[in-house]
Amino acid sequence: MSGIKVDKNKCIGCTLCVKACPFGAMSMVDKKAFVDLDKCQLCNSCVETCKVVHAIEIIRETTRTPDMEKYKGIWVFAEQRKGVVQPVVFELLGKARELADKLKVDVACVLMGSNIKDKAEDLIHRGADKVYVVDNPKLEHFLDEPYARIMANLIRKNRPEAILCPATVVGRSVISRVAVQLRVGLTADCTGLDIDLENGYLMQTRPAFGGNIMATILAKYHRPQLATVRHKVFKEAAVDLKRKGVVEVVNYDNSFFVSRTKILKVVDEVTSTVNITEANVIVSGGRAMGGAENFKMLEELANVLNGAVGASRAAIDEGWMPYSHQVGQTGKTVCPTVYIACGISGQIQHLVGMQSSNIIIAINRDPSAPIFTVANYGIIGDVFEVVPLLTKRFKEVL
Repeated sequence: MSGIKVDKNKCIGCTLCVKACPFGAMSMVDKKAFVDLDKCQLCNSCVETCKVVHAIEIIRETTRTPDMEKYKGIWVFAEQRKGVVQPVVFELLGKARELADKLKVDVACVLMGSNIKDKAEDLIHRGADKVYVVDNPKLEHFLDEPYARIMANLIRKNRPEAILCPATVVGRSVISRVAVQLRVGLTADCTGLDIDLENGYLMQTRPAFGGNIMATILAKYHRPQLATVRHKVFKEAAVDLKRKGVVEVVNYDNSFFVSRTKILKVVDEVTSTVNITEANVIVSGGRAMGGAENFKMLEELANVLNGAVGASRAAIDEGWMPYSHQVGQTGKTVCPTVYIACGISGQIQHLVGMQSSNIIIAINRDPSAPIFTVANYGIIGDVFEVVPLLTKRFKEVL
């Protein structure tokens, strides 16, 4: 088991570990270092500061998945709603195909639902070599337990080395339960995926510590490697109608469909809110907008460009725009053709949600604002002067 150990005979009571611990887990008891195990996150900070006397040691569990070398292939959980495969699946297929080609392995999809067998060919045309289809009326509506139980069973039988899953409500619910059943780790909300060609590890990059750093996570001891990815992080795989693949229909007995919850009623949400994840043009505002009334200026520009209005977390927290318009780590990930950032400084939490945009235009009075490091075009100026001029000019041109 993983844990932390303090050698009281070596500890000199210097208190450096107490100062270094970011979680407040270290304290001094009888002039010796003491660890509050309820707070300790095994982050290694205390060990780094105790290099002189080596009184603190982190013990990590190093048990390995048996026959790890036999796990082959990249899988994608093909989420569907009402028989329609979600666009994020095609994005994951594009990345899965890229990763699989580096490893020289196949790409497979798992498609579950009712009357969805005919959608398997769409996945093959997008890059899948094989599609496992579980088609059953009891899977018409999503339920956590049956989906996770079936997914875990397929994984145990076929042993893929990595599984990519949409970071949606459904995807997160399924893959977290699969991770528990398989006793493996899960890297959530990845913004980058690659292969360590020397060792074959899946390099999973995601924001950490509130988005202040980007961490690349490796699963060295367990298989499969599980990762979730948000919508619009990667480009969709191109359609190739000539691609051929294998469709395997898998049947399960009733025990696999048992659930402690049941669907009583399905009510479709009716909303007039623009879904910014599907917009080709997004005009976003930040704290510099100064108030909710000033977002009307951005709405006018967005309307001229047939786009949508987004906002940074700062603007959302101020109550200037609804949460559904938030772009960033704690909001939505977008990938429009054009992203116009108005009065947004460009902290990493915001950048991870929009830096995949094809063209980024930044408007900011501060020439050193981080947003300019990712912008294709930068306008140094006051948004209240620049945006109306842009709107006027676009009206004339369009």
